[in-house]
Amino acid sequence: MSNNITNNYSNYGKPTNVRWRIFLILLLLGAINYMDRTSLAIAMPHIVQEFNIQDAVVVGLLHSTFFWAYALMQLPSGVMADRFKARIIIAWATIIWGMFQALGALCHTTALLALTRVGLGISESPIMPAGAKLMGTWLTPTERGRGSMLLDGGAALGTAMGAIVLTWLIAVFGSWRMAFIIAGVATVLAGLLAYWYIRTYPHEHPKINQAELDHIVAGNPSAAVAGKKYTFAEIKPYFKQRNTLALIGGWICYSTVFYGLMTWLPLYFQKTYGFDIKSMGGAMAIIFLCCFAGQLTGGYIMDRWRNSGGDTNKVLHTMLAISAITAGAGIFLCANSTNPVMAVILLAVAMFPLRWASVYWSIPSLLGAQKVAGTLCGAMNFSSNLSAAIIPIFIGFLVQVTGNYYAAMMFFAAAAVGYLLCSLAINFDKKIGSEQMSLEAEVEAAR
Repeated sequence: MSNNITNNYSNYGKPTNVRWRIFLILLLLGAINYMDRTSLAIAMPHIVQEFNIQDAVVVGLLHSTFFWAYALMQLPSGVMADRFKARIIIAWATIIWGMFQALGALCHTTALLALTRVGLGISESPIMPAGAKLMGTWLTPTERGRGSMLLDGGAALGTAMGAIVLTWLIAVFGSWRMAFIIAGVATVLAGLLAYWYIRTYPHEHPKINQAELDHIVAGNPSAAVAGKKYTFAEIKPYFKQRNTLALIGGWICYSTVFYGLMTWLPLYFQKTYGFDIKSMGGAMAIIFLCCFAGQLTGGYIMDRWRNSGGDTNKVLHTMLAISAITAGAGIFLCANSTNPVMAVILLAVAMFPLRWASVYWSIPSLLGAQKVAGTLCGAMNFSSNLSAAIIPIFIGFLVQVTGNYYAAMMFFAAAAVGYLLCSLAINFDKKIGSEQMSLEAEVEAAR
């Protein structure tokens, strides 16, 4: 069989770019993923009116249902990504979450709407761990900065496009329900595209040529074959190391900032500055398009800096520090601004480097933990989304008690400080699991 596969390769010419086409598809899936997540926040002013919701805590509970389901499925999804083919996981997950997105349009009570968000959270949960596995098998270490930005770039792009597309659909059809149905159908079609083109390992893809395969394998030997499947007992020691704990802590703090703003900005603009649906959609689009542009810029800078001989610790600590400090300062200044235009500008500046945190997805592989990258990324997402499930309720309580969003914005600024401290605590010169690998080597030598 391997001979048949090899015969499909072209031995001449420049390397194909199959790996980057796969990651562009992952960018598309990520964008649709976040459009579907953001749909509730965009439609919330209409849902609040239609369902006669008077309590901000109820709004917070509706937002949190997705994150509870998404968080609780992260560890199982990470293990699944380490055990099964990423192609199958990604395709089926996308198709199923599209169905749940469309089902939301049929709901006439908050309880039923919450149940569809639970289904959305469960079905979206395997995407990032499976994507992290593809990054380990398809990209060389010096390409993973750009790869991680594409893998996670859909968050900012999807939020921005969701603000544009969903507000337009709501305005055209006069119904948030029709917007949900159209978004769901588009998601199912994207899942079929993923199944058609994505492959888990480079040697499985019919479109790759030998030159690209050689390039991938030369820089990343783990791409050549499927790895050993590890039990939880073998993985457990990784979670006792400082790098792993700092990785998880930093991702929690970053996610608090990003998801907090993604969830609450529509109502923040409406209540604080009196924005209507079109103004709110325009502001969200500007802010998150800046975030997406910054994310792509950051990935390019990181890879160029490292390729030119930059020390990994210096490169990543510098980039992540700029990301956290700019975000925290921008949010703080926005909270103290009374000018709506200045508020949008400050948040756009704050969000431009925030998604440089996407490099976190490549850190397990970068630090030598490729064999358990899916599980570690699943743990990152579990922890951050468990936090994200609680935070909307907490923010809803703050808004209900204070009557405004100032305390909520200060909370997001404080989370940016936590993101800074945890990022600086990661030692990129020390491999994750180095103690465990040494122990395994000693045991093997004693046999």
